[in-house]
Amino acid sequence: MKKFILSLDEGTTSARAILFDRKGNIHGVGQYEFPQHYPRPGWVEHDPEEVWNAQFRAINTAIERAKINSGQIAAIGVTNQRETTIVWDRSGKPLYNAIVWQCRRTAEMVEEIKREYGGLIKKKTGLVPDAYFSASKLKWLLDNVPGLREKAERGEVLFGTVDTFLIYRLTGEHVTDYSNASRTMLFNIKKLEWDDELLEIFGIPEEVLPEVRGSSEIYGYTRRELLGKEIPVSGDAGDQQAALFGQAAFDAGMVKATYGTGSFILANTGKTVRYSDNLLTTIAWGLNGKVSYALEGSIFITGAAVQWLRDGIKIIKSAAETEGLARKLESNEGVYFVPAFVGLGAPYWDQFARGLIIGITRGTGREHLARATLEAIAYLTRDVIEEMEKLVGIKELRVDGGATANDFLMGFQADILNRRVVRPVVKETTALGAAYLAGLAVDYWSSQDEIRSLWGAERVFEPSVDGETREKLYRGWKEAVTRAMGWAKVVGSQ
Repeated sequence: MKKFILSLDEGTTSARAILFDRKGNIHGVGQYEFPQHYPRPGWVEHDPEEVWNAQFRAINTAIERAKINSGQIAAIGVTNQRETTIVWDRSGKPLYNAIVWQCRRTAEMVEEIKREYGGLIKKKTGLVPDAYFSASKLKWLLDNVPGLREKAERGEVLFGTVDTFLIYRLTGEHVTDYSNASRTMLFNIKKLEWDDELLEIFGIPEEVLPEVRGSSEIYGYTRRELLGKEIPVSGDAGDQQAALFGQAAFDAGMVKATYGTGSFILANTGKTVRYSDNLLTTIAWGLNGKVSYALEGSIFITGAAVQWLRDGIKIIKSAAETEGLARKLESNEGVYFVPAFVGLGAPYWDQFARGLIIGITRGTGREHLARATLEAIAYLTRDVIEEMEKLVGIKELRVDGGATANDFLMGFQADILNRRVVRPVVKETTALGAAYLAGLAVDYWSSQDEIRSLWGAERVFEPSVDGETREKLYRGWKEAVTRAMGWAKVVGSQ
């Protein structure tokens, strides 16, 4: 029987399952959205049961569409929205809604901790203290859910990011990998262990934490009643690290950008831990007993801004419309959109920035807003790449994610970066990276060299705009950003 690798790609708005063959070709896809919950302004939650149900339905749909049986699945890899925080009991029952990475409820708490411990946290974890990461979310849960801290201290509570929750539901094993652990703000990325000092600062009992393991090894086997077979679960990586792996960006200096709800740019730094004032240092993956590191720029809102055009102000019916609208204009005509709906991430790290549209005149129409939204995604990417170039040389940008289908955006990205932008043949690189990690652990693929040989470019976008125009556009963007920063403090709202 022909064998496949099943990749579970659990995102912020939907759960997907994709079956890959040895050449990296897709044979079956299942995808289901799940609800977003907003109990208060700035708060974002998921119901873990809804996430699990969407993921399990996606698995069954992918198998059905591929017309295979579960005995043909050689291994399962998991990749996930990172930092989102879940607590559950040993039976697997969630004890509260998941607090999503976008949630800002702990912003004030983190500001206080940052003032005293910011340098220490950066040195140990590579992260700039922010409500984005798991530590403050877990502290909030322990402090605010009645009885939870007492249960945790008795060993009755398990914590994890979404990968850990899914693996626990699949296998009963309480584990995570180095890449996800490095996003909690509780993990020492040099010593490769949970850090006692950070646990004390955040008041986290060690009993709740998962075991941290490599990104490519067998963690356990699926419970027989789920899929009728005991299938090894053998790959785990945060979505952005998985995308870097799926892009075959195995060498130091290789860079990828994933355009999703937010955008995330990672530069492989190899075995070297590199620190930047305005970027994150993170673990890319653990493989064959060794850890690779990366620099990361996390941009909170990009694709979500396009969703806002569609669902919020309803000026488009689909994301694809933005390309045609943007092309109706010769330029942005001075209209800029800073999509700081939940603050600004790298390289600004302003929790109190808020969205801003500037340059509006009586002649401004929906084509201006569409173009300004797409341009903002490219400007935000340049903001991060400029920081990375202080530490690593960058020749090209490999891209993936839904928005890469937009040729206007990809062309403008190349123009504003003055760098080649390369779109791969297989655009599902996040899921593919998780599949590669799972497959390596069970010898489905022999080596990273074999995986490298499978990668191919579908289209290369070369910069075409002159330098003066490029820099004039970018100066306008930087000015718009300065006007958006700190707005929530000015008006006294979160």
